Amino acid sequence: MDFNALAQQFTEFYYNQFDSDRTQLGNLYRDESMLTFETTQLQGAKNIVEKLVSLPFQKVSHRITTLDAQPASSNGDVLVMITGDLLIDEEQNPQRFSQVFHLIPEGSSYYVFNDIFRLNYSA
Repeated sequence: MDFNALAQQFTEFYYNQFDSDRTQLGNLYRDESMLTFETTQLQGAKNIVEKLVSLPFQKVSHRITTLDAQPASSNGDVLVMITGDLLIDEEQNPQRFSQVFHLIPEGSSYYVFNDIFRLNYSA
């Protein structure tokens, strides 16, 4: 599969799942997966999903502004970088965010090996 198409499909699936029911994101991660969420680092699917579920909002919507992808190795790994807007609960002003995924092939699908998330605050 073309790495750009893969990145597009993964991103749409991930954010649709995150926005509708983030408890179901665990199957995208493995025990060796790592999440850096702002300054917090967590390893393992269980810990990552616990963190995502514990975020202090009920309703969230991701709007993608940019999506860039590159092959990361000859093994088929793909790096994906996303920027966009985050609408949380009833807030009218979106928050800007950046997120990077390192996707590793596994059988006929991929899992998230690295996930780095940052809110982008204006200076």
